[in-house]
Amino acid sequence: MEGTYGSEWPSEEKIKRREMVAPEARYILTCQYTDNDIAKCFMKQDSGVECAHVTCRGGRLLGFVHYRFIVEEDVPVLYVYELQLESSAQGKGLRKFLMQLIELIACKSQMWAVMLTVQKSNTDAMFTYSVLQICNIQYLAITSGSTGITLPRKIVSTRTRYSYV
Repeated sequence: MEGTYGSEWPSEEKIKRREMVAPEARYILTCQYTDNDIAKCFMKQDSGVECAHVTCRGGRLLGFVHYRFIVEEDVPVLYVYELQLESSAQGKGLRKFLMQLIELIACKSQMWAVMLTVQKSNTDAMFTYSVLQICNIQYLAITSGSTGITLPRKIVSTRTRYSYV
C-alpha cells in the first residue's frame, strides 16, 4: 500500500493496521490458482476432507476488498475501506467485478448505498467507477492529523437497487 499512499504512508500505516484488524472489518480475497491446485482441492472435497477454497493456500493473492457495514448520517451503507489489486491483476476487469460483488452484498444486506474514498490521482479507479455509473462524486481534501499534509480525494457513492418496501 506504500505506493498508493506515497510519502504519507508512514503516518497512515498505523491507522490502516488498526482498521484492518477491527472486529467489524470484512474481506473479499481474490487468488490465482494453478490447474493443479484446483484439482487437488476437488479431490479433497470428494474424499470428505474439508477444502480450504476460501483461503489462498496454494494460490497467489491478487488483491482484496476491505469493507464494513456502517451508518452514515442515519443511512445504512456498505463502506469500502480498501480495494487493492496486484499490478498483474489490473486492467482485466477484476476491480469492476469486485465492485459489482460489493453492490450485490450491499443489496442483499439491505444497505442503501455503497461508499468509498478514492485518491484523485488514481485515474484507473475513477474510470472504473464512471463505467459502473457510480454517481454522487464529492471532491474532498483530507488533512492527515499526524503529518498535516492535505490529500486530494473523492468520496464516491451509489444508491443500491435495494429499497424498503
